[in-house]
Amino acid sequence: MLPAFAVFTAVAAYGLIRFVASTRSKLVIAVLFLVVPAGSYFQVWRKAPVTFEEAVTNSRSRIALETAIAARLEMLPSNSTFLMYLGDHVGAVQQAGISLSRVINEGNHRPWERPSDPDGLWERALKHPATYANYVIALNSDPVASSVNKSELASLVIARATGQPEATIYRTLKSNQAR
Repeated sequence: MLPAFAVFTAVAAYGLIRFVASTRSKLVIAVLFLVVPAGSYFQVWRKAPVTFEEAVTNSRSRIALETAIAARLEMLPSNSTFLMYLGDHVGAVQQAGISLSRVINEGNHRPWERPSDPDGLWERALKHPATYANYVIALNSDPVASSVNKSELASLVIARATGQPEATIYRTLKSNQAR
């Protein structure tokens, strides 16, 4: 829509300039068509865009939760492997300094298998987390919380932040490993 608006504005300015007879009127029209967009750009330049302000406001509680999760993850052994949905809170593992190669996540499946990949690492880890990971991080209503086999898990800690879902960190029970 933006290109159409730009073209229409130029056509309208050209049409108005051709329509009026006096040079002074032509100059006023040209200045008007230049000053209005310039004023708009100046107003946007002075103040941050609304989408940026919204992102900053919404990120405060998300960052608080990620910081709380990261503080707990930093206390775990440095060679641990994790099962976590990273779509919403990848910042937690980033803040904890955990390499994504140690995190089984929704990206660990064969992309050519759609809509699901029952033999993929992600799906197998959800069915038997103790076989694949040392710890599981589940946030209320994320795919891990709704799909993981909780019989192989023992709850360690719950991290909370206002305006965000609870995050539960589980230790896997290795005695329940699938054979």
